[in-house]
Amino acid sequence: MSTHIPTGHALLRDSRLNKGTAFTVSERREFALEGLLPPVPLSLELQVARLNNELAELDSDLQRYLLLSDLQVRNQTLFYALLMSDPARFMPIVYTPTVGEACQKFDQIYRNPHGMYLPISARGRLRELLANWPQKDVRFIVVTDGERILGLGDLGLGGMGIPVGKLALYTACAGVPPQYCLPVTLDVGTNNHQLLEDPLYLGLRQERVRGEAYTAFIDEFVEAVQALYPKCCIQWEDFANFNAVPILANHRDKICTFNDDIQGTAAVALAGIYGALRISGQRLADQRFLFLGGGSAATGIAGLISRAMTLEGTSMAEARARTALFDVNGLLVASRTDLQEFQKPFALKRAQITSFVEAVKTLRPTAIIGVSTIPKLFNQQVIEAMAEINDRPIIFPYSNPTSRSECTAEEAYQWSQGRAIFASGSPFSPLEVNGKTFVPGQGNNVYIFPPMGMAVFATEAERITDDMFIVAAKAVAEQVTEENLATGLIYPPQRKILATSLHVATRIAECIFDKSLAGVERPKDIAALIQARLYTPSYSV
Repeated sequence: MSTHIPTGHALLRDSRLNKGTAFTVSERREFALEGLLPPVPLSLELQVARLNNELAELDSDLQRYLLLSDLQVRNQTLFYALLMSDPARFMPIVYTPTVGEACQKFDQIYRNPHGMYLPISARGRLRELLANWPQKDVRFIVVTDGERILGLGDLGLGGMGIPVGKLALYTACAGVPPQYCLPVTLDVGTNNHQLLEDPLYLGLRQERVRGEAYTAFIDEFVEAVQALYPKCCIQWEDFANFNAVPILANHRDKICTFNDDIQGTAAVALAGIYGALRISGQRLADQRFLFLGGGSAATGIAGLISRAMTLEGTSMAEARARTALFDVNGLLVASRTDLQEFQKPFALKRAQITSFVEAVKTLRPTAIIGVSTIPKLFNQQVIEAMAEINDRPIIFPYSNPTSRSECTAEEAYQWSQGRAIFASGSPFSPLEVNGKTFVPGQGNNVYIFPPMGMAVFATEAERITDDMFIVAAKAVAEQVTEENLATGLIYPPQRKILATSLHVATRIAECIFDKSLAGVERPKDIAALIQARLYTPSYSV
């Protein structure tokens, strides 16, 4: 260990250095820990086993979330050793769907500080506040303003659970060293009056700031990050559509940044489509897509699909003509007067349709993709109509958490007589339909943003482009085996997420070097570069 290591209680309170009961007898003597711990040391492996036993005794995933949250601020190494020992088990606990409940109850269950809270009341002083963060080399910030948390809406300051959870997955799923990660919540108020009237609410008690003051606050945040952490990548998370789109547009060509709801969701959807086409044997350019939802997630997916089609020789106009969006007011058509600017490129020049099932029957899509956050809208009529049109209908209800899914896996398989190619935003268990076992895929952004982070970290990339997300989508699909496809699984198994992420990160890094966007010299072996930067949870000696 370094000569600058704290001793005694201070060492036990340092989450990066604390080993808890794993401190050896000699270390306890050296660092004034004798008497502060039970006398018999335990190995890291035994600590993980003990935690697994403790987690098994708890009654709910929210309780497990709280135990893991406390562990993260107490012993970082043990936290990641546990998560990385069984990522498929722990991802639904540290992220969706459990993180949704944790965000809703944030003020009631708040225990320990995670990350930084930057209120708009501190406008003009954001660089000063950010400088209070103890780590001086930050490479990744995941930031939210809490307005559109998952499918749950405006949760104000409670949205902090999202950046904390996302960055935990950066490390657990792709090996990004956690010391370079900083979760941030921008508190600009909330329009959730239930929160404003709650005496326990921890955020600013005011309506959300809009307009020029909001934009100036975002710009100041970006400038402060660039000044303090010039190699930092900013990931925007769970902003309302009308803010998410312009924020990305204003900054994507100036700094290293991306919006996971727009670009990450688009890439994981495209990865699912590539996987589905391996089952159906069809070409991407021959597909027709109908989206339920017309927000930034829908336009992000539609835009990336269109871009991917053009790489196969289709014109952008033809690609856009094969993509239709349907929102609460019906099909997005050019005659509508309520469309926002980011929706207009996807408006069709045709008559309006106000029934989703009629849109399916009229437009005859090969795939329907749900990003509406409204459950059960892929009803029996819709699924049966898709099955009548297509031998292998692609059904992707991507809204999450599970309570917001447009349909369940069982409904999609039952109503299509087992012919659906299915993936969802939240996890569904394997099931049997007509004597065949199906393993539903989860179109989870975890296949995209952690390897994107690792690629950016290893290459010190200056920018993130849409082509990198297309490369990522193809790389995810490359990891799906024929055995997976035989059970209907179109995403790689989550238990192998680290290996998948390193493959995807390598492909993205190749693209970064090809586009001359790297801040380091191109090595002969890019996979080895990724491997060399990998964080492994083990106690230092």
